[in-house]
Parts: sequence; C-alpha cells; structure tokens
Amino acid sequence: MTSPTLRCACHSRRRFLGSAAWVLAASGTGLPLLAGCSDTTGGNAALTPQDIEAGTSCSLDGMLLADYPGPKAQIHHVGQAAPDFFCDTVELFSTLLAAEQVRAVRAVYVQDMGQADWEHPRGHWIDAKSAFYVHGSRRHGSMGPTIASFAQEGDAQRFAQANGGRVLRFADVTTDMADLSGGGQYDTRM
Repeated sequence: MTSPTLRCACHSRRRFLGSAAWVLAASGTGLPLLAGCSDTTGGNAALTPQDIEAGTSCSLDGMLLADYPGPKAQIHHVGQAAPDFFCDTVELFSTLLAAEQVRAVRAVYVQDMGQADWEHPRGHWIDAKSAFYVHGSRRHGSMGPTIASFAQEGDAQRFAQANGGRVLRFADVTTDMADLSGGGQYDTRM
C-alpha cells in the first residue's frame, strides 16, 4: 500500500513532468528538442499532417471525424507512427493541457477554418502553435461549443466579428476553456 505522502509526491512529479513537457512544446523550443528523444519514427524526417479518411476516428471517443462539423486536430507523439486524431479542438486542448499528459509531442496540427468548409472540413492543416483561435463563438463543432482555428489573424478576427468570441494565440488557451463536460448533449447523432 502506498502512503499518502508517496502518492502525493508521485502525482506532483507527474504533474511537473507533464507541465514541463507542455511548456517546452508550447514555447516552440520543445518540439525539436523532444523529437530527438527516443524517437523511433525517423527522427529528422519532416512530419506532415495526415488527412481525414472516411474511417478516421477520434482517439478519445471513437467518433468518426468525417461525420461532424468544425475544426479537427491531430497530435504526432514521439515513438508513435500514426497521429492521434481529435474530432474537436476542445478535445485537443483538453488532452494537451491535462496534468497527466506526459507523452512527448513531435507536432500538433489543426485545420485552418478560414479555408476549410465548416460543415465538412477536409485538409487545410496548419501548425497548431502558430494558429490563431477564437474561443466563445456561437459556432459549434462535434462536441458543441468549440475553439475555431485559423492560419491568419484577419480570418480569426472576421470570424469573431460574425460569430462572437475572442481571438487568442495557442499559449493563451487555458484548461477552463477546454472543458469537455456536457459535450455529448450537442451530439444528436449518438
């Protein structure tokens, strides 16, 4: 049986390691640094986002991405050949900002909703760290309210003016913005 002190220290260590990995990745210096650590997917090979196919499912809940509107996302982890896909950017941020997230990240991509069709988004993948985001708009993604992603700040500003919300950068998104509670209430297909 683990003592409460040991359990707390272990949890604190995991939280610290997860936060440290996330800070490095979010700062822009961590991705190349992390890519060299036990990377079995080719090390220096350039990563490119994978497109959504009819059977591409969300890594968190198994939902088929092609069946739902709004921006999608993908994370490429060190040592993992295929990316983890997310049917919504809120799920992406919830995963990345979770204290227990300690897997090293090679790349994160979101869709440029200034180019992609909102109802049937395909392609138009951009680096998540350089994207502009709109939080609090009236537009919904697969899990209800979403965080819209854009390559150009002007597109994000126009979207916010038309649909409400506030324009943010990658590092400005917080855990309270990435709340997954109640998302299923918006899915009328389940």
